[in-house]
Amino acid sequence: MPAILDLGDMQGDLVAWRRDIHAHPETAFEETRTSDFVAQRLESFGLEVDRGLGGTGVVGTLKAGTSNAAIALRADMDALFIHEANEFSYRSTNDGKMHACGHDGHTTMLLGAARYLSQKPEFDGAVHFVFQPAEETGDEECGGNRMVREGLFDKFPVSAVFGMHNFPGLPLGHFAVRSGPMLASIDTFEFKVLSEHNHPATQYTSPDPIVIAGRIVEAFHGFKARGVNPAEPVVLSITQFQAGDPINDRQGVHITPDHAYVRGTVYTLNDAVRDLFDERLGAMAHGIAAANNATCEFQYQRGYPVLVNTSDEKQRAVAAAGAVVGGAAVDGDMQPIMGAEDFAFMLKGRPGCYILIGNGAGEGTCHVHNPNYDFNDEAIPFGVSYWVNLVQMSLPEQPGGGRQSSSS
Repeated sequence: MPAILDLGDMQGDLVAWRRDIHAHPETAFEETRTSDFVAQRLESFGLEVDRGLGGTGVVGTLKAGTSNAAIALRADMDALFIHEANEFSYRSTNDGKMHACGHDGHTTMLLGAARYLSQKPEFDGAVHFVFQPAEETGDEECGGNRMVREGLFDKFPVSAVFGMHNFPGLPLGHFAVRSGPMLASIDTFEFKVLSEHNHPATQYTSPDPIVIAGRIVEAFHGFKARGVNPAEPVVLSITQFQAGDPINDRQGVHITPDHAYVRGTVYTLNDAVRDLFDERLGAMAHGIAAANNATCEFQYQRGYPVLVNTSDEKQRAVAAAGAVVGGAAVDGDMQPIMGAEDFAFMLKGRPGCYILIGNGAGEGTCHVHNPNYDFNDEAIPFGVSYWVNLVQMSLPEQPGGGRQSSSS
């Protein structure tokens, strides 16, 4: 029968750890206090601890039995540049920074699994507990990609890697996952239409950068609607449109701007569609600007790739989650989500699976990246139990084998 692990006195410690991390948020590649916190606890569990991958990354290794098989479990540690609106006792003490995505909970659940398995190492092989910095950057210089580039899977060889993220709106005690593309890629673009300052009465003598930038934005959305197969999920958003000066129109001063700046994002589940946007948006921006006697500076920046779960590892994740909450509470064929995650870089390096854990639904629930968000401490036992089951299913204890744990 499905069952949540009895964490005993550990439950109180985990809640305290989670709230301590929440109160001290640190953003990308500055997670020094958090990584110290993680490393100290892993060492206290008897794990071998490696530090420095990705700058502030931490990897704890636990071995048991005689098998050379190994898997990696990953949690992210960084916070966001958001000013917290919550007023509880453990709210952020770092103004303008906040754990608004639940990475405090992710870190805590993986620490809980490491502690539990160090006390009850009922598996045969090695588990590498990967605590990653800088998931929230949105670009290729993120912590996940950096740890892989710096040799994560060379230094810690594994057959598979697994990740987990909380999901507000999914009921507590539920999980969701799918094979294949589960989360989108994310790319950013920006362009600047260049002209010259002018008086509105004589704007006809020079290109109007606001009008031209607007035409480019309209063309981008037209391309999404008519230049891409409508069966392909794509989200194109304009996130910034800036032009003019705050002094404009004060005391009779009327000046049209000499440039307009636009920034946006593209999310898709198909690498070929991603390539198409990379190729066409710049050509349209330059062409429309030139047709209006203006110049344009354009840049397209690749971010995280599409996150793709492999089939075998997804089935193992479903089985591990089902062992905790029962099969009816595990959606094994969820719809893809058009958000992005840098765990995708790790999945490009090794087979694996990324799963969502319910953070609760109903009144008062708000989504991540919200100043009122808080990770649900009641989800901690479900997450710890999932990780422990996943290890035991991935590295099953050999019949008649001795039970000996070691960190090296």
